[in-house]
This record gives sequence, C-alpha cells and structure tokens, in this order.
Amino acid sequence: MKIALMDSGIGLLAAAAAVRRQRPDADLVLSSDPGSMPWGPRAPHDVTARALAVARAAAAHRPDALIVACNTASVHALPAIRAALEPDVPVIGTVPAIKPAAVGGGSVAIWATPATTGSDYQRALIREFAAGADVTEVPCPGLADAIEYADEAAIDRAVAAAAALTPSGVRAVVLGCTHYELVGERIADAVRRHGSPGAELYGSAGAVAAQALRRIGAVPTSGGTPGTRLTVLLGGQEAPLPTAALTYLEGRLLQAVSPAL
Repeated sequence: MKIALMDSGIGLLAAAAAVRRQRPDADLVLSSDPGSMPWGPRAPHDVTARALAVARAAAAHRPDALIVACNTASVHALPAIRAALEPDVPVIGTVPAIKPAAVGGGSVAIWATPATTGSDYQRALIREFAAGADVTEVPCPGLADAIEYADEAAIDRAVAAAAALTPSGVRAVVLGCTHYELVGERIADAVRRHGSPGAELYGSAGAVAAQALRRIGAVPTSGGTPGTRLTVLLGGQEAPLPTAALTYLEGRLLQAVSPAL
C-alpha cells in the first residue's frame, strides 16, 4: 500500500504521521514545493497551478490515494486535482475540524491564516456546522512560515499573539492550517494560560488519514510490517526529509521509515 500526501511545505507531516500510526505498513510519498510558499496570499488560479504540479509529481509515483494535506489547496485546487487524477488515484481533501469542535456548542475559536480567516469558505463552514456555537475567527499571521522554518522565537511570538486574540473561556480551538498541528501542544498551553484552562484542540490529520484508508478499503491496524519506503519530493525532485521537519515529533516518526534515496 502506498499513500501520497501533498502540501506547500511541511504541514503535511501531521497527516503523514497519522497515516503512519494507523497503517505502519504503508509506504509514503510526501510531495511539496516549499520554495513557492506561502500559498495563502496567492491568487486562486496560481494556487491551483502550483497545487496541480505538486499533486502530479506525487501521482507519478503511483500511489493508491493522494491526501491534499493543505487547507488552502483544498479550498482552491481540489476540484482541479480530482479532475486530473481521479478515478485512477482517489483524492482526499482537508477540511478544518469545525463540525466536531462545534458539536458541544459554547465558545469556539478557529485559528487560521490571515487569508483563510474571514474568507467565504470558512464562513460557509461556520454557517453549516457551527450555527449553535459562539465562534471567533483568529488570524495567525506568520505562524505557518515560522513553523515551516522551525523558527522557535517566531513561533512563540505568533502563538502568543493569536492566544491574546482568543477569548477567555473558549471550549474548543480549531486548527485551521495543517502546519499548526505540528505545534499543537504549544498552542494549547498558550490558550490555557490566556484564560481557557479547559480548551480542547481540534485538528484534521487523524480524520483525513482515516478517510484516505476508507477510500481504498484499508482497515487501520497497529500490526504488520513497517513500510520500507519514504519518498520525499521537493518541487518534484527526490530529496531527503527537510532538516526543519525533524524539529517536530511527526517528522522524527517518519524518519524511522527507510528513505527511498
């Protein structure tokens, strides 16, 4: 079994690690184009063109499924990627975990990039899935870039700034960018220090990984022979896992897979 994941940068690590935990025997293809990020401020047609290139690079390795592990690419490019690759390769998009976060009602904060915060797409998800909750949209300028380059000081500043904009007493925090899941514990600590001691974080990585397995009829298992190949594509070219990725638990988990190079 081979699962491919794509993103602008290392935000795909969270979903890749989730696949690894649910199916240790799966080979993985990680396709990104960090030289072109961030994608959020780019025009939709530009995002679509770049996402298609990254997706096609992954598809060339003949995966059983492709996860679009990027909120921005899922918003702007998912129909184009599906049109290009399906039915040969099932394509699974990423949607912020607004629905499960809002089930209990109460106060919910959605942390997202400035381009996503207040967007028609996010507002539509709020109307559809969080009508019974008190929702605050929290922009997080610079956080995804800081995580991409493992800039610890910049991560701390961006997390602190977003936590200060998060109302006290929130019950749930939705991580609306896949990069944010890599520093989930730091986000949780910051939110709790700013007056929300019971806040629970909601990411999308686990659900996206499970959906990808369902699409190909695979059952999660903790057993089996570990996958032997990790193929990393940067701008379409095979490369080692970026050094910054090893800063995070998810990256170190994936490093345990023998690289393809």
